[in-house]
Amino acid sequence: MAAAESDSKCPFSLDSYHVSEEFGFILPDPLQELPPYYQPWMDIALRVPELVHSHELRLCINKMPLLSSQFLQNHRELRLAHLALSVMTMGYVWQEGENNTVEMLPHNLAVPYWEVSQRLGLPPVLTHADAVLANWKKRDPEGPFNMENLELLLSLPGGDSVRGFFMVTLLVELAAVPALRNIPIVINGVRRGDTEAVARALEDISQSILDMIDALKLMQVYVEPSVFYGVMRIYLSGWKDNSCMPKGLVYEGVQAEPMEYSGGSAAQSSLLHCFDELLGVKHEAQSGAFLTRMRNYMPPAHKQLIRDISLQPSLKSFVLQQASEQLNQAYQHCVTKLVALRNYHLNVVSRFITVPAARARQLRNQSQEVEGDIISRAPTALEERGTGGSGIMTFLKTVRNQTKDALLPETSKN
Repeated sequence: MAAAESDSKCPFSLDSYHVSEEFGFILPDPLQELPPYYQPWMDIALRVPELVHSHELRLCINKMPLLSSQFLQNHRELRLAHLALSVMTMGYVWQEGENNTVEMLPHNLAVPYWEVSQRLGLPPVLTHADAVLANWKKRDPEGPFNMENLELLLSLPGGDSVRGFFMVTLLVELAAVPALRNIPIVINGVRRGDTEAVARALEDISQSILDMIDALKLMQVYVEPSVFYGVMRIYLSGWKDNSCMPKGLVYEGVQAEPMEYSGGSAAQSSLLHCFDELLGVKHEAQSGAFLTRMRNYMPPAHKQLIRDISLQPSLKSFVLQQASEQLNQAYQHCVTKLVALRNYHLNVVSRFITVPAARARQLRNQSQEVEGDIISRAPTALEERGTGGSGIMTFLKTVRNQTKDALLPETSKN
């Protein structure tokens, strides 16, 4: 891509990366319906929560006709198809919880799922790009982009907390749009040696990260921790690094050997990867390997953007070379805000995973069944892990600490 070049004759631009001026990485105006030929998919996908509840989803999917993906004509049709097939797959695998999983996804689901995934460059598992970026509609098309006016296209078991979790995450993505728009300004400013332009853009990015934190705070309002931990999480989990499915999952009609894919993870959002590459945040060893692997769960154009940002002249080196207090402060503020975002994410994970996990262990040790039995029946294999398969608190603290390491030398010890 031309945008990858660090040649200053060609300004860096977001135009070729499927990044919307208004919505950032969010898919603008996702389709709500597929062509009539694919109605059998949508009929089931729209009913996944109730069919899981009645233990009928696997039966319905086993009876589903094998449809060809060739009649899906454009990107938005493919994204809705991938979302529908993903939701069906998560429901099929986890319908009976962690103790009665399946070893094989039936060919009438697995084959078209694989075909659609190949065309999009996404894996055949539910990703952040599906559940968040391509899973929204406005109740009032002319109304605002806020919690009151947003609705999911497709859901999973967990009721209102599922909507809350995905929609709040969507609003975090939306809050980041001004930051994304300023990334090319920073890169082009560094190339030109324009310290004032870079400093102003970094200040705008800092404000955008603060807005992301404010959006993330809505998670406390719209998501019930016991429901997230006890009901929802398993349906976001994959079949890699998951002791419930140690061999992975066979996609019947695709290949005979099982395949392993991670479940949904905040690390699949391209946002923080872009910020890390821009600011020169380095993730080493295990945390770096996990984050790099999560890029394979992003739309290819977004993954390419992250890579191309990493190829640009170093912002941190530029800041260190300039005798500009304004630029130093703007860079420091930006890294500090990114640390604050990761600190707040740690708080969210503690509230929605660590505390309920401790409660679940306590209840099981006491052989008690309370709180509607939700927490005590939560999958034990996921207790201290993220749905993407990471040992979550250790991982997030490591990533947070590595972000602090990007601070300029004179204040990094404070």
